[in-house]
Amino acid sequence: MEISAGVPTIEQLEKYDRLKACLKSFQSVAVAFSSGVDSALLLYAAKEALGEHAVAVTAASGAFPKRELAEAKDFCAEHGILQEIVEFREMEVAGFRENPKNRCYLCKKALFQEIRKAAAAHGIDTVAEGSNLDDLGDYRPGLTAIAELGIESPLRTCGLTKSDIRALSGYFGLPTWNKPSYACLASRFVYGEAITVEKLSMVDQAEQLLFDLGFSQFRVRIHGLLARIEVLPEEFPKLLENRLLIVKTFKGYGFTYISMDLAGYRTGSMNETIL
Repeated sequence: MEISAGVPTIEQLEKYDRLKACLKSFQSVAVAFSSGVDSALLLYAAKEALGEHAVAVTAASGAFPKRELAEAKDFCAEHGILQEIVEFREMEVAGFRENPKNRCYLCKKALFQEIRKAAAAHGIDTVAEGSNLDDLGDYRPGLTAIAELGIESPLRTCGLTKSDIRALSGYFGLPTWNKPSYACLASRFVYGEAITVEKLSMVDQAEQLLFDLGFSQFRVRIHGLLARIEVLPEEFPKLLENRLLIVKTFKGYGFTYISMDLAGYRTGSMNETIL
């Protein structure tokens, strides 16, 4: 995945100014911060606009990769941002384990209710999340839950796309500017397949191995005890070079079969059966 930091265009810088003005109008804000590309820029802008009146709220859960939580903590420490860690038990959310097509709606609604409570404990009424303009092009029932709860989406409001966010993040020297896109580990399950703590751990460990091997963008989708690996087509040779190690290690995690998806990495591939 070739990404260049470059220099933002005038239009991108103008969008960033609009973003800061939007955030400043809130007077105080709690940013739902996952350490991803989008929420990192949003939090950085909130800190610039509101100073100590901007706080980060990060969820710690079984569906959130451990390395992401560590990176979220490091980012907040580096930028002097107060961070609240919310222990979120998604397995206790009604319907989550059964993994219906609206799983993301159920989970997001419960999660942001908890984030709202954390924000209120700091005397903050406004909660903001990091979806961008490009997120409107896929099946994302979680956005419906966000809208119902009155959660702000400043990046979308100000018209920022993923490429805008990466360009601005690189310009401001954020370590996330070229970070691969990640998502909740529950998105690796085919709809209707029960989500368990054990299988979430299998996926987390499997993706951590690919991360450690240096793959730039990937997913490990789970179908029963079969792992379907998605990597960028240009990294197919690397996957084959590490084939024996990956097979042996994945089997140690509990997978019986390990497959390579010839279509390569793409976001939301589990949605292909319902769109």
